[in-house]
Amino acid sequence: MASIAGAVARIKQDALGALGEGVVEGVCAEFGHVWRDRELDPATTAALFVQQVLNGNVPCSEVRHLAGRCFTPSAYCQARARLPLAVVQSLLTRVCDAALAATRRATHLWLGRHRVFHIDGSTFSMPDTPELRKAFGLPSGPKPGCGFPTAHLLVLFHAGTGLLLDAWASPLHTGDIAQVAEAHAHLEPGDVLIGDDTFSTYAHLAMLTRLGLHGLFPVHHRRIVDFTKGRPHTAEGKDAVAGMPRSRWVKSLGKEDQLVEYFKPQGRPAWMSRADYDALPDSVLVRELRRTVRRPGLGGVTPTMVTTLTDPLAYPVGELLELRLRRWDVETNLRHLKITMNMDVLRCKTERGVRKELAVFCLVYNLVRVVMLEAARRQEVPVARVSFADALKWVRNARPGDALPDLLVNPRRPDRAEPRCKKRRPKQYDLMNKPRDELRRRLKNQRKNA
Repeated sequence: MASIAGAVARIKQDALGALGEGVVEGVCAEFGHVWRDRELDPATTAALFVQQVLNGNVPCSEVRHLAGRCFTPSAYCQARARLPLAVVQSLLTRVCDAALAATRRATHLWLGRHRVFHIDGSTFSMPDTPELRKAFGLPSGPKPGCGFPTAHLLVLFHAGTGLLLDAWASPLHTGDIAQVAEAHAHLEPGDVLIGDDTFSTYAHLAMLTRLGLHGLFPVHHRRIVDFTKGRPHTAEGKDAVAGMPRSRWVKSLGKEDQLVEYFKPQGRPAWMSRADYDALPDSVLVRELRRTVRRPGLGGVTPTMVTTLTDPLAYPVGELLELRLRRWDVETNLRHLKITMNMDVLRCKTERGVRKELAVFCLVYNLVRVVMLEAARRQEVPVARVSFADALKWVRNARPGDALPDLLVNPRRPDRAEPRCKKRRPKQYDLMNKPRDELRRRLKNQRKNA
Protein backbone atom coordinates (compact mmCIF):
# COMPACT_ATOMS: atom_id res chain seq x y z
CA MET A 1 0.00 0.00 0.00
CA ALA A 2 2.79 2.43 0.91
CA SER A 3 4.71 1.51 -2.24
CA ILE A 4 1.92 2.79 -4.47
CA ALA A 5 1.35 6.03 -2.61
CA GLY A 6 5.05 6.68 -2.18
CA ALA A 7 6.59 5.50 -5.44
CA VAL A 8 4.10 6.14 -8.20
CA ALA A 9 3.13 9.53 -6.79
CA ARG A 10 6.68 10.66 -7.56
CA ILE A 11 6.02 9.86 -11.22
CA LYS A 12 2.63 11.49 -11.75
CA GLN A 13 1.26 13.21 -8.68
CA ASP A 14 -1.93 14.43 -10.36
CA ALA A 15 -2.91 10.92 -11.50
CA LEU A 16 -2.17 9.18 -8.23
CA GLY A 17 -3.73 11.97 -6.22
CA ALA A 18 -7.05 10.21 -6.84
CA LEU A 19 -5.97 7.48 -4.40
CA GLY A 20 -5.10 9.75 -1.48
CA GLU A 21 -6.89 9.17 1.82
CA GLY A 22 -8.60 12.54 1.79
CA VAL A 23 -9.78 12.11 -1.80
CA VAL A 24 -11.24 8.64 -1.15
CA GLU A 25 -13.08 9.87 1.94
CA GLY A 26 -14.32 12.92 0.03
CA VAL A 27 -15.70 10.73 -2.77
CA CYS A 28 -17.41 8.49 -0.20
CA ALA A 29 -19.03 11.53 1.39
CA GLU A 30 -20.09 12.77 -2.06
CA PHE A 31 -22.04 9.55 -2.62
CA GLY A 32 -23.53 9.56 0.88
CA HIS A 33 -21.47 6.62 2.16
CA VAL A 34 -20.97 6.65 5.94
CA TRP A 35 -18.55 4.48 7.89
CA ARG A 36 -17.28 3.82 11.38
CA ASP A 37 -13.71 4.56 12.46
CA ARG A 38 -12.15 1.13 12.08
CA GLU A 39 -9.00 -0.49 10.74
CA LEU A 40 -10.52 -1.21 7.32
CA ASP A 41 -11.93 2.24 6.57
CA PRO A 42 -12.80 3.14 2.95
CA ALA A 43 -9.39 4.67 2.12
CA THR A 44 -7.50 1.66 3.52
CA THR A 45 -9.85 -0.79 1.81
CA ALA A 46 -9.48 0.95 -1.56
CA ALA A 47 -5.68 0.96 -1.24
CA LEU A 48 -5.67 -2.74 -0.29
CA PHE A 49 -7.93 -3.51 -3.25
CA VAL A 50 -5.43 -1.80 -5.56
CA GLN A 51 -2.56 -3.71 -3.93
CA GLN A 52 -4.43 -7.00 -4.34
CA VAL A 53 -4.94 -6.47 -8.06
CA LEU A 54 -1.43 -5.09 -8.53
CA ASN A 55 -0.03 -8.36 -7.20
CA GLY A 56 -1.93 -10.52 -9.66
CA ASN A 57 -5.38 -10.47 -8.03
CA VAL A 58 -4.21 -12.70 -5.18
CA PRO A 59 -6.77 -14.35 -2.83
CA CYS A 60 -8.25 -12.25 -0.03
CA SER A 61 -6.41 -14.44 2.49
CA GLU A 62 -3.09 -13.12 1.13
CA VAL A 63 -3.96 -9.42 1.30
CA ARG A 64 -3.24 -9.13 5.04
CA HIS A 65 0.29 -10.43 4.43
CA LEU A 66 0.82 -7.87 1.64
CA ALA A 67 -0.36 -5.10 3.96
CA GLY A 68 1.46 -6.37 7.06
CA ARG A 69 -1.74 -6.06 9.10
CA CYS A 70 -3.83 -8.36 11.27
CA PHE A 71 -7.33 -8.80 9.93
CA THR A 72 -9.21 -11.85 8.72
CA PRO A 73 -9.96 -12.55 5.03
CA SER A 74 -13.65 -12.33 5.92
CA ALA A 75 -13.21 -8.86 7.42
CA TYR A 76 -11.45 -7.65 4.26
CA CYS A 77 -14.15 -9.16 2.01
CA GLN A 78 -16.85 -7.45 4.05
CA ALA A 79 -14.98 -4.14 3.87
CA ARG A 80 -14.75 -4.46 0.08
CA ALA A 81 -18.46 -5.24 -0.08
CA ARG A 82 -19.25 -2.10 1.94
CA LEU A 83 -17.27 0.10 -0.45
CA PRO A 84 -19.86 1.53 -2.90
CA LEU A 85 -19.44 0.68 -6.57
CA ALA A 86 -19.93 4.36 -7.47
CA VAL A 87 -16.94 5.30 -5.29
CA VAL A 88 -14.62 2.84 -7.05
CA GLN A 89 -15.82 3.97 -10.48
CA SER A 90 -15.35 7.61 -9.49
CA LEU A 91 -11.75 6.92 -8.46
CA LEU A 92 -11.15 5.31 -11.86
CA THR A 93 -12.63 8.35 -13.60
CA ARG A 94 -10.38 10.72 -11.62
CA VAL A 95 -7.25 8.75 -12.53
CA CYS A 96 -8.30 8.64 -16.20
CA ASP A 97 -9.05 12.37 -16.33
CA ALA A 98 -5.63 13.19 -14.89
CA ALA A 99 -3.71 10.76 -17.09
CA LEU A 100 -5.51 11.67 -20.33
CA ALA A 101 -3.74 15.02 -20.48
CA ALA A 102 -0.97 13.03 -22.18
CA THR A 103 -3.27 12.21 -25.11
CA ARG A 104 -3.24 15.86 -26.18
CA ARG A 105 0.52 16.10 -26.52
CA ALA A 106 1.70 16.62 -30.10
CA THR A 107 3.75 13.41 -30.00
CA HIS A 108 0.55 11.38 -29.48
CA LEU A 109 -1.59 13.08 -32.15
CA TRP A 110 -2.08 11.51 -35.57
CA LEU A 111 -1.03 13.89 -38.36
CA GLY A 112 -0.43 16.43 -35.61
CA ARG A 113 -4.14 17.11 -35.03
CA HIS A 114 -6.21 13.98 -34.27
CA ARG A 115 -6.46 11.78 -31.21
CA VAL A 116 -6.93 8.12 -32.19
CA PHE A 117 -8.76 5.50 -30.14
CA HIS A 118 -9.13 1.72 -30.42
CA ILE A 119 -12.39 -0.01 -29.50
CA ASP A 120 -12.78 -3.77 -29.25
CA GLY A 121 -14.72 -6.52 -27.54
CA SER A 122 -13.55 -9.45 -25.44
CA THR A 123 -14.75 -11.63 -22.53
CA PHE A 124 -13.80 -12.63 -18.98
CA SER A 125 -15.15 -15.32 -16.67
CA MET A 126 -15.99 -15.45 -12.96
CA PRO A 127 -17.11 -17.87 -10.21
CA ASP A 128 -20.17 -20.01 -10.84
CA THR A 129 -22.86 -18.47 -8.62
CA PRO A 130 -26.62 -18.08 -9.29
CA GLU A 131 -26.37 -14.28 -9.19
CA LEU A 132 -23.57 -14.15 -11.77
CA ARG A 133 -25.26 -16.71 -14.00
CA LYS A 134 -28.36 -14.55 -14.04
CA ALA A 135 -26.45 -11.29 -14.57
CA PHE A 136 -24.02 -12.34 -17.32
CA GLY A 137 -25.09 -15.73 -18.67
CA LEU A 138 -23.20 -18.89 -19.58
CA PRO A 139 -21.41 -19.97 -22.77
CA SER A 140 -23.60 -22.12 -24.98
CA GLY A 141 -21.15 -25.04 -25.20
CA PRO A 142 -20.91 -26.63 -21.73
CA LYS A 143 -23.85 -28.51 -20.23
CA PRO A 144 -25.74 -26.99 -17.26
CA GLY A 145 -23.57 -27.00 -14.15
CA CYS A 146 -20.34 -27.47 -16.14
CA GLY A 147 -19.50 -23.92 -17.25
CA PHE A 148 -18.68 -20.59 -15.68
CA PRO A 149 -20.53 -17.28 -16.05
CA THR A 150 -18.85 -15.18 -18.71
CA ALA A 151 -19.21 -11.46 -19.36
CA HIS A 152 -18.87 -9.53 -22.58
CA LEU A 153 -16.20 -6.84 -22.25
CA LEU A 154 -16.00 -3.69 -24.38
CA VAL A 155 -12.83 -1.60 -24.01
CA LEU A 156 -11.74 1.81 -25.29
CA PHE A 157 -7.98 2.53 -25.47
CA HIS A 158 -6.12 5.63 -26.57
CA ALA A 159 -3.91 4.47 -29.44
CA GLY A 160 -0.91 6.71 -28.81
CA THR A 161 -0.48 6.14 -25.07
CA GLY A 162 -2.30 2.84 -24.48
CA LEU A 163 -4.37 4.42 -21.68
CA LEU A 164 -7.70 2.73 -20.97
CA LEU A 165 -10.56 5.24 -21.01
CA ASP A 166 -13.29 2.83 -19.97
CA ALA A 167 -14.43 -0.79 -19.92
CA TRP A 168 -18.02 -2.04 -19.96
CA ALA A 169 -19.11 -5.45 -18.67
CA SER A 170 -22.43 -6.75 -20.01
CA PRO A 171 -24.21 -10.08 -20.59
CA LEU A 172 -22.21 -12.53 -22.67
CA HIS A 173 -24.23 -12.35 -25.88
CA THR A 174 -24.19 -8.53 -26.06
CA GLY A 175 -22.82 -7.25 -29.37
CA ASP A 176 -19.71 -5.05 -29.42
CA ILE A 177 -21.64 -2.14 -30.90
CA ALA A 178 -24.46 -2.17 -28.34
CA GLN A 179 -22.60 0.19 -25.97
CA VAL A 180 -20.84 2.31 -28.56
CA ALA A 181 -22.86 5.41 -27.58
CA GLU A 182 -21.26 5.26 -24.12
CA ALA A 183 -17.83 5.07 -25.76
CA HIS A 184 -18.65 8.16 -27.86
CA ALA A 185 -19.21 10.10 -24.64
CA HIS A 186 -15.45 9.86 -23.94
CA LEU A 187 -14.52 11.34 -27.33
CA GLU A 188 -14.27 14.89 -28.63
CA PRO A 189 -14.97 16.32 -32.10
CA GLY A 190 -12.10 15.43 -34.41
CA ASP A 191 -11.18 12.19 -32.61
CA VAL A 192 -10.73 9.08 -34.77
CA LEU A 193 -12.16 5.71 -33.73
CA ILE A 194 -10.61 2.44 -34.98
CA GLY A 195 -12.42 -0.91 -34.71
CA ASP A 196 -13.43 -4.03 -36.58
CA ASP A 197 -16.18 -4.36 -39.19
CA THR A 198 -18.88 -4.53 -36.49
CA PHE A 199 -18.54 -0.75 -36.24
CA SER A 200 -18.80 0.00 -39.99
CA THR A 201 -22.59 -0.14 -40.22
CA TYR A 202 -24.57 2.79 -41.61
CA ALA A 203 -26.02 3.60 -38.18
CA HIS A 204 -22.62 3.91 -36.50
CA LEU A 205 -21.04 5.88 -39.33
CA ALA A 206 -23.99 8.29 -39.27
CA MET A 207 -23.67 8.66 -35.49
CA LEU A 208 -19.98 9.52 -35.83
CA THR A 209 -20.67 12.10 -38.53
CA ARG A 210 -23.41 13.76 -36.49
CA LEU A 211 -21.10 14.04 -33.45
CA GLY A 212 -18.17 15.43 -35.44
CA LEU A 213 -16.15 12.24 -34.84
CA HIS A 214 -14.32 10.11 -37.39
CA GLY A 215 -14.05 6.39 -37.94
CA LEU A 216 -11.82 3.99 -39.86
CA PHE A 217 -13.04 0.39 -40.10
CA PRO A 218 -12.97 -2.63 -42.39
CA VAL A 219 -15.98 -2.60 -44.70
CA HIS A 220 -18.79 -4.66 -43.17
CA HIS A 221 -18.62 -8.27 -44.37
CA ARG A 222 -22.16 -8.06 -45.81
CA ARG A 223 -21.53 -4.93 -47.87
CA ILE A 224 -20.58 -5.23 -51.54
CA VAL A 225 -17.80 -2.89 -52.70
CA ASP A 226 -17.32 -2.04 -56.39
CA PHE A 227 -14.78 0.58 -57.50
CA THR A 228 -16.14 0.88 -61.07
CA LYS A 229 -16.71 4.52 -62.00
CA GLY A 230 -20.36 5.47 -62.40
CA ARG A 231 -21.54 1.97 -61.50
CA PRO A 232 -25.22 1.36 -60.75
CA HIS A 233 -26.51 0.59 -57.26
CA THR A 234 -29.55 -1.08 -55.79
CA ALA A 235 -32.03 -0.10 -53.11
CA GLU A 236 -31.87 -1.05 -49.44
CA GLY A 237 -34.12 -3.69 -47.92
CA LYS A 238 -36.21 -6.35 -49.63
CA ASP A 239 -36.02 -4.65 -53.06
CA ALA A 240 -32.20 -5.02 -53.19
CA VAL A 241 -30.78 -6.81 -56.22
CA ALA A 242 -28.44 -9.65 -55.29
CA GLY A 243 -24.78 -9.04 -56.05
CA MET A 244 -25.17 -5.28 -56.62
CA PRO A 245 -23.75 -2.59 -54.27
CA ARG A 246 -26.28 -0.76 -52.09
CA SER A 247 -24.13 2.39 -51.99
CA ARG A 248 -24.31 5.15 -54.61
CA TRP A 249 -21.05 5.99 -56.39
CA VAL A 250 -20.21 9.70 -56.04
CA LYS A 251 -16.60 10.33 -57.05
CA SER A 252 -13.35 8.52 -57.75
CA LEU A 253 -10.38 9.67 -55.64
CA GLY A 254 -7.82 7.38 -57.27
CA LYS A 255 -7.22 3.72 -57.89
CA GLU A 256 -9.57 1.74 -55.61
CA ASP A 257 -10.37 4.90 -53.66
CA GLN A 258 -13.83 6.46 -53.95
CA LEU A 259 -16.54 8.53 -52.32
CA VAL A 260 -19.87 6.74 -51.95
CA GLU A 261 -23.22 7.43 -50.32
CA TYR A 262 -24.56 4.95 -47.76
CA PHE A 263 -28.34 4.94 -47.36
CA LYS A 264 -30.36 4.46 -44.20
CA PRO A 265 -31.72 0.89 -43.96
CA GLN A 266 -35.41 0.43 -43.33
CA GLY A 267 -34.84 -1.82 -40.33
CA ARG A 268 -33.69 -0.25 -37.07
CA PRO A 269 -30.74 -2.02 -35.36
CA ALA A 270 -31.72 -3.63 -32.06
CA TRP A 271 -29.11 -1.66 -30.09
CA MET A 272 -30.61 1.73 -31.02
CA SER A 273 -33.82 3.31 -29.78
CA ARG A 274 -36.44 4.33 -32.31
CA ALA A 275 -35.98 8.02 -31.46
CA ASP A 276 -32.19 7.88 -31.95
CA TYR A 277 -32.54 6.00 -35.23
CA ASP A 278 -35.16 8.40 -36.59
CA ALA A 279 -32.80 11.30 -35.79
CA LEU A 280 -30.14 9.93 -38.17
CA PRO A 281 -29.96 11.39 -41.70
CA ASP A 282 -31.29 9.47 -44.72
CA SER A 283 -27.77 9.01 -46.07
CA VAL A 284 -24.12 9.62 -45.21
CA LEU A 285 -21.09 10.32 -47.43
CA VAL A 286 -18.11 8.03 -46.74
CA ARG A 287 -14.88 6.95 -48.40
CA GLU A 288 -14.10 3.38 -49.46
CA LEU A 289 -10.55 2.31 -50.30
CA ARG A 290 -8.60 -0.88 -50.81
CA ARG A 291 -4.87 -1.55 -50.84
CA THR A 292 -2.59 -4.60 -50.90
CA VAL A 293 0.27 -4.57 -48.41
CA ARG A 294 3.27 -6.87 -48.66
CA ARG A 295 5.73 -7.12 -45.80
CA PRO A 296 8.69 -9.42 -45.22
CA GLY A 297 7.61 -12.62 -43.54
CA LEU A 298 3.93 -11.70 -43.58
CA GLY A 299 3.03 -12.08 -47.25
CA GLY A 300 0.28 -9.93 -48.69
CA VAL A 301 -2.90 -8.61 -47.09
CA THR A 302 -5.60 -6.60 -48.86
CA PRO A 303 -7.76 -4.63 -46.44
CA THR A 304 -10.90 -2.92 -47.76
CA MET A 305 -11.73 0.04 -45.53
CA VAL A 306 -14.45 2.61 -45.01
CA THR A 307 -13.85 5.95 -43.33
CA THR A 308 -15.48 9.31 -42.67
CA LEU A 309 -12.12 10.99 -43.44
CA THR A 310 -13.09 11.86 -47.01
CA ASP A 311 -10.44 14.44 -48.02
CA PRO A 312 -7.73 12.60 -50.03
CA LEU A 313 -5.24 15.47 -49.68
CA ALA A 314 -5.56 15.85 -45.92
CA TYR A 315 -5.73 12.08 -45.35
CA PRO A 316 -3.53 10.22 -47.86
CA VAL A 317 -4.17 6.53 -48.46
CA GLY A 318 -0.79 5.55 -47.00
CA GLU A 319 -1.52 7.27 -43.69
CA LEU A 320 -4.96 5.64 -43.43
CA LEU A 321 -3.53 2.24 -44.26
CA GLU A 322 -0.79 2.51 -41.63
CA LEU A 323 -3.36 3.66 -39.07
CA ARG A 324 -5.54 0.66 -39.88
CA LEU A 325 -2.64 -1.81 -39.62
CA ARG A 326 -1.81 -0.48 -36.14
CA ARG A 327 -5.17 -1.75 -34.89
CA TRP A 328 -3.35 -4.86 -33.65
CA ASP A 329 -2.12 -2.74 -30.72
CA VAL A 330 -5.52 -3.16 -29.08
CA GLU A 331 -4.95 -6.92 -28.92
CA THR A 332 -1.62 -6.32 -27.17
CA ASN A 333 -3.25 -3.99 -24.66
CA LEU A 334 -6.01 -6.51 -23.97
CA ARG A 335 -3.38 -9.17 -23.41
CA HIS A 336 -1.64 -6.95 -20.84
CA LEU A 337 -4.96 -6.39 -19.07
CA LYS A 338 -6.26 -9.97 -19.13
CA ILE A 339 -3.15 -12.17 -19.11
CA THR A 340 -0.26 -10.14 -17.66
CA MET A 341 -2.51 -8.73 -14.92
CA ASN A 342 -4.64 -11.90 -14.49
CA MET A 343 -7.98 -10.29 -15.26
CA ASP A 344 -9.10 -13.19 -17.45
CA VAL A 345 -10.82 -14.81 -14.44
CA LEU A 346 -12.23 -12.57 -11.70
CA ARG A 347 -12.80 -13.68 -8.09
CA CYS A 348 -15.86 -11.82 -6.77
CA LYS A 349 -19.09 -13.79 -6.41
CA THR A 350 -21.63 -10.97 -6.85
CA GLU A 351 -22.40 -8.71 -9.79
CA ARG A 352 -21.55 -5.57 -7.82
CA GLY A 353 -18.29 -7.14 -6.66
CA VAL A 354 -17.34 -8.11 -10.24
CA ARG A 355 -17.93 -4.54 -11.45
CA LYS A 356 -15.81 -3.16 -8.59
CA GLU A 357 -13.05 -5.63 -9.42
CA LEU A 358 -13.14 -4.64 -13.10
CA ALA A 359 -12.89 -0.94 -12.19
CA VAL A 360 -9.85 -1.55 -9.97
CA PHE A 361 -8.15 -3.54 -12.73
CA CYS A 362 -8.66 -0.61 -15.10
CA LEU A 363 -7.33 1.80 -12.47
CA VAL A 364 -4.17 -0.24 -11.87
CA TYR A 365 -3.64 -0.70 -15.62
CA ASN A 366 -3.67 3.07 -16.09
CA LEU A 367 -1.26 3.65 -13.19
CA VAL A 368 1.18 1.28 -14.89
CA ARG A 369 0.67 3.18 -18.15
CA VAL A 370 1.51 6.44 -16.37
CA VAL A 371 4.84 4.92 -15.32
CA MET A 372 5.46 3.70 -18.88
CA LEU A 373 4.80 7.17 -20.29
CA GLU A 374 7.30 8.73 -17.91
CA ALA A 375 9.88 6.03 -18.69
CA ALA A 376 9.36 6.54 -22.44
CA ARG A 377 9.89 10.29 -22.07
CA ARG A 378 13.05 9.88 -20.01
CA GLN A 379 14.51 7.08 -22.13
CA GLU A 380 13.47 8.79 -25.40
CA VAL A 381 11.68 5.78 -26.90
CA PRO A 382 8.07 5.26 -28.06
CA VAL A 383 5.83 4.18 -25.18
CA ALA A 384 4.78 1.10 -27.17
CA ARG A 385 8.32 -0.26 -26.80
CA VAL A 386 8.47 0.09 -23.01
CA SER A 387 7.82 -3.30 -21.41
CA PHE A 388 4.42 -3.37 -19.69
CA ALA A 389 5.45 -6.38 -17.60
CA ASP A 390 8.62 -4.61 -16.40
CA ALA A 391 6.67 -1.47 -15.48
CA LEU A 392 4.11 -3.58 -13.59
CA LYS A 393 6.87 -5.31 -11.61
CA TRP A 394 8.45 -1.99 -10.65
CA VAL A 395 5.14 -0.50 -9.48
CA ARG A 396 4.47 -3.68 -7.51
CA ASN A 397 7.82 -3.71 -5.71
CA ALA A 398 8.85 -0.04 -5.48
CA ARG A 399 9.17 1.51 -2.01
CA PRO A 400 8.64 5.11 -0.92
CA GLY A 401 11.53 7.22 -2.15
CA ASP A 402 12.57 4.83 -4.94
CA ALA A 403 13.47 6.66 -8.14
CA LEU A 404 12.15 5.31 -11.41
CA PRO A 405 14.94 3.29 -13.04
CA ASP A 406 15.36 2.69 -16.76
CA LEU A 407 12.72 0.16 -17.75
CA LEU A 408 13.16 -2.67 -20.22
CA VAL A 409 12.72 -1.52 -23.83
CA ASN A 410 11.48 -4.14 -26.29
CA PRO A 411 13.14 -4.30 -29.71
CA ARG A 412 11.37 -2.69 -32.63
CA ARG A 413 9.43 -5.45 -34.41
CA PRO A 414 7.17 -3.89 -37.08
CA ASP A 415 6.72 -7.15 -39.05
CA ARG A 416 6.44 -9.50 -36.10
CA ALA A 417 4.09 -12.45 -36.68
CA GLU A 418 3.27 -14.88 -33.89
CA PRO A 419 0.90 -17.88 -34.12
CA ARG A 420 -2.04 -17.79 -31.71
CA CYS A 421 -1.34 -21.16 -30.15
CA LYS A 422 0.32 -22.64 -27.06
CA LYS A 423 3.44 -24.79 -27.03
CA ARG A 424 3.10 -26.11 -23.46
CA ARG A 425 0.61 -28.97 -23.36
CA PRO A 426 -2.04 -29.00 -20.62
CA LYS A 427 -2.66 -32.05 -18.47
CA GLN A 428 -4.85 -34.59 -20.24
CA TYR A 429 -7.85 -34.49 -17.92
CA ASP A 430 -11.37 -35.12 -19.14
CA LEU A 431 -13.61 -32.09 -19.45
CA MET A 432 -16.46 -31.84 -16.95
CA ASN A 433 -19.68 -32.87 -18.74
CA LYS A 434 -21.91 -33.27 -15.65
CA PRO A 435 -22.35 -31.16 -12.50
CA ARG A 436 -19.67 -31.72 -9.84
CA ASP A 437 -22.14 -33.08 -7.24
CA GLU A 438 -23.29 -35.75 -9.66
CA LEU A 439 -19.71 -36.75 -10.45
CA ARG A 440 -18.90 -36.95 -6.73
CA ARG A 441 -21.83 -39.28 -6.12
CA ARG A 442 -20.78 -41.48 -9.00
CA LEU A 443 -17.22 -41.65 -7.67
CA LYS A 444 -18.44 -42.61 -4.17
CA ASN A 445 -20.65 -45.35 -5.59
CA GLN A 446 -17.73 -46.73 -7.58
CA ARG A 447 -15.64 -46.91 -4.39
CA LYS A 448 -18.43 -48.67 -2.51
CA ASN A 449 -18.87 -51.26 -5.23
CA ALA A 450 -15.12 -51.83 -5.67
